[in-house]
Amino acid sequence: MTSLHPVDTRLPWPRLLVFGIQHVLIMYTGCVTVPLVFGAAAGLDKSTVALLISADLLVAGIITMVQSLGLGRFAGARLPIITGATFVAMSPMILITKDYGIQAMYGSLLLGGVLGIALAWPFAALVRFFPPLVSGTVLTVVGISLIGVAGGLVVGSDPTAASFAAPSRIALAAAVLVVALVCTVLGRGVWSQLGVLIALIVGIVISIPMGLIELGGVSKAAWFGAPHPFHFGAPHFPITAVVAMTIAMAVIFAESTASMLAIGEITGKPLTRADLARGLIGDGLSAVLAGVLNSFVDTIFNQNVGALANTRVYSRYVTAVSGAILVVLGLIPRFGALVAAVPQPVVGGVGLVLFATIAVIGVDTLRKADLSDRVNLSIIAVSIGVGLVPVLTKGMFEKFPSSAQILLNSGISLAALTAFTLNLLFNHTALGEYARGALTSATPTPDPDATDTVAAT
Repeated sequence: MTSLHPVDTRLPWPRLLVFGIQHVLIMYTGCVTVPLVFGAAAGLDKSTVALLISADLLVAGIITMVQSLGLGRFAGARLPIITGATFVAMSPMILITKDYGIQAMYGSLLLGGVLGIALAWPFAALVRFFPPLVSGTVLTVVGISLIGVAGGLVVGSDPTAASFAAPSRIALAAAVLVVALVCTVLGRGVWSQLGVLIALIVGIVISIPMGLIELGGVSKAAWFGAPHPFHFGAPHFPITAVVAMTIAMAVIFAESTASMLAIGEITGKPLTRADLARGLIGDGLSAVLAGVLNSFVDTIFNQNVGALANTRVYSRYVTAVSGAILVVLGLIPRFGALVAAVPQPVVGGVGLVLFATIAVIGVDTLRKADLSDRVNLSIIAVSIGVGLVPVLTKGMFEKFPSSAQILLNSGISLAALTAFTLNLLFNHTALGEYARGALTSATPTPDPDATDTVAAT
């Protein structure tokens, strides 16, 4: 009898629930940050932002379940995927809201999602141009760039605050990191797999006497809060706004493709074009739901990809449970406020482990490429350099048009586009043969007589 792949294995309910909670705690802060930032930029009041957060969690939960379990043959990669709101579309959403109004923003999001669904299958046909050379490069950039995000959670977001970069915050993150390391390396069985959750719990306990747990928002949050479709009114569809959002969807598709290939690499499950297409349709579906329910377009959360590699629990039913939990959090804001009370240094501490794990996986993937080939080595070097530029040099592209910044400010997208293009040029055209021929002719041929003389000496 053929045994099930680990991705398709159903764990006992207690383990499904515990590992599902672990995924939610890892992704929650990143997920709710998007509505908080957008709400502030759009000048929305706190009650409206609270509605956006609930809708955001609800849509993230629905799409996570779709990606994990599948929606017939239409959508869902059927992989252990956690989705949440992406910052890729943040810039166009804010600009569209300021220029055309929030109804146009949600209208362009809805129509951009419809166009994304239509383009999913053609986009998935490009998978053969994503060999380890490309996917490994993107994973390395993803891991390195996200380490800065984890560091930001540790030190804080307000440089003027007294607690910014306080030694106590850094010490707390370090303690969480050590606990995660000890559990993962020295733990046995399920204790090793739950290292991240144990570290989070220990961090929360340590945070209590430090006064970092703020529960004031829990009592103020409502018990029930279902989002209302088209809360801001009927959607509008300005052509310029729709085009900008469609470009953002293409960037999201590139990131999601790399993330799905990474999950296939980690879990050992080869992905077909149909798997990728259904996964991309899930992204498009999230934009459609977002346009209706006043939420935001989702993408695969790479911190949870790191958790897969760290825990080695690959069951897609675990992430389906995470999706169900997110739906509950979206419908019961008080539960969401309780999860939001986890201090940022605690999340940042485990994030350092998970994001660095992604980078290591990227390096390991690159080992499958022919690194003795100087052309391949140059492709990797240039792609990583280009991908890390916007991460390490803030504001580098701020004078470019806003439509261009959608791509240029995303290091992951830049790395993916650069590696994809260079791989296409040098490994799928005559240009690559010419380049390798030039390198071969430039390499001096050893003199047999000289070799014999040296050997004799």
